[in-house]
Amino acid sequence: MVFRSGSGLTAALRPLRVAADPPRAAALLQACGPGALQAAPGAFAGQSGGMPRERLQKLMAAAGFCSRRRGEELLRQGRVRVNGRPARLGDQADAGRDRIEVDGRPLQAPPPTLTLLLNKPLGLLSTCHDPQGRPTVLDLLPPELRRGQGLHPVGRLDADSRGALLLSNDGDLTLRLTHPRYGHRRTYRVWVRGVPDADALRRWRAGVELDGQPSQPVHLRLLEREADAALLELQMGEGRNRQIRRTAGLLGHRVLDLQRTAIGPWSLGELPEGRWRRLQPEELALLPDDREASPPAPPLSRDGDHGQPHGRRPLARQDLQDTLLL
Repeated sequence: MVFRSGSGLTAALRPLRVAADPPRAAALLQACGPGALQAAPGAFAGQSGGMPRERLQKLMAAAGFCSRRRGEELLRQGRVRVNGRPARLGDQADAGRDRIEVDGRPLQAPPPTLTLLLNKPLGLLSTCHDPQGRPTVLDLLPPELRRGQGLHPVGRLDADSRGALLLSNDGDLTLRLTHPRYGHRRTYRVWVRGVPDADALRRWRAGVELDGQPSQPVHLRLLEREADAALLELQMGEGRNRQIRRTAGLLGHRVLDLQRTAIGPWSLGELPEGRWRRLQPEELALLPDDREASPPAPPLSRDGDHGQPHGRRPLARQDLQDTLLL
């Protein structure tokens, strides 16, 4: 068997490489002559003890350095190098053999995967660092978790909102929870000024147009009503900029208090405000991999069918301002 070109040899070796059969590949190379190794670069990729080559943005996310999306931005900006050479979007590397640098700093080995469920109080920013020195959600963690673990907020919850927020160094989990294609549902309880009538509730459920684009349908029910306020529960798989506050405002009902009570299959339960807990592997396994596998949202009862009492929390601020996100 004689190959006249490197491309033909590489094609012949590819099934052997995929099948992880180095002896047969070596025999083929020997039969092809002394120049075969040079003619088929990379034929033994993955057979020399190195780790599988993966896209750089995935390696950065796995190391807890940033999200995949942020990694793609860094690659486009030319801030990533592999073995001293500038890297581009789409490039791959072996984390066990290649030297990967971001802004001249080597990418460290990833810490153990860790995901926390936090009950965020009002007044904290959902970010790792604030240039103005304002308190962030990481300030609630002990020093050994605050630094060196690569923990970052998964999604955002603005300073004037409270409730469930995930902190994780798992890039795959971050992508699955933040990319719109997965549509994992989040549950909120919202006090609004006034009591929405049937037409306002219908419009909210159907999806109110924001920025010229219709919102996705929302599961919504009225839990409590008072003379000048109402408590609503919403389940939604979309997370557009300040979506709940903007929708409520367009319907004439300013948000007084906004609490996220669950993210996908993970609910706050009895977790006190300002506290956090680790999500165990069996809990993380509850998250479906894609939209098709996502379980349907639990049915919401008709308006006013409370199912259980819902005590009204004293409003921390009556004049909440629509800043940042939900």
